[in-house]
Amino acid sequence: MTITSFTKMNGLGNDFVVMDGREQPVNLTSTQVRAISNRHTGIGCDQIVIIEHPRESKIFNPADVFIRIFNADGSEINACGNATRCVAALMYIENQIKKIMIETKAGFLESELLDNSKIAVDMGKPVFLWQDIPLSENQNTKALDIVFGKLSSPAAISMGNPHCVFFVENLDKIILEEIGPVIENHRLFPQRTNVGVAQIKDTDLIRLRVWERGVGITLACGTGACAAAVAANRANLVEREVIVELDGGRLEINWRPDDHVIMTGPAATSFSGAVDLELLA
Repeated sequence: MTITSFTKMNGLGNDFVVMDGREQPVNLTSTQVRAISNRHTGIGCDQIVIIEHPRESKIFNPADVFIRIFNADGSEINACGNATRCVAALMYIENQIKKIMIETKAGFLESELLDNSKIAVDMGKPVFLWQDIPLSENQNTKALDIVFGKLSSPAAISMGNPHCVFFVENLDKIILEEIGPVIENHRLFPQRTNVGVAQIKDTDLIRLRVWERGVGITLACGTGACAAAVAANRANLVEREVIVELDGGRLEINWRPDDHVIMTGPAATSFSGAVDLELLA
């Protein structure tokens, strides 16, 4: 038996199974990831997060921990905003300090516990260059040459992972279940993409739904909220500081003058338990 403890957490309903691999390494196969993530026969989650020691570096490494993130389909991703807040919440309890540096494959993400118990995460600078998002060909990242029914010309941005954002007049009329899987696997996205559909409700308020790459529709997506806010500002639709309203609740997004995007929102623990990884193999 290989018993591994876990904590089930969520950020606005975007839920995670968090495992600590610092004392005992946690190495999951894609089959095990899919089994754990299954909401009928497993624990159930959008992503699995494994906490590890900071990676070795030739220069000073400021991180408190390194995290690996796996989508429900077994694929590994570079960053996740809601997952970062959840891990930060655990680290605050463990270390009793309000500022935590989390290392991801997308870089270092600094987080801070605020007086209102929300967590602010510096998600870094958005990426607009087509080859760095990445896209398969050179296109205007403010308006891609993509058409799906009445939807067209989405923006493309990377927030540590690729995002495609459509702007619509009425989000309630959009069937995301149809759009999501087609755009996720569009030829322009060699690494697939997250798909956001956004409605501008005011210059400081965006309504957003997200189809997450490798997961499907989620109640919230932190990097998706950042991407939508930045894309909307680039299109002169909103201010640089906005509220993004997702199915699971609201995130505060501030695209600062230094180009760093600050995401602020809650993190919550649902329950803790243990799982036998050998049974899932």
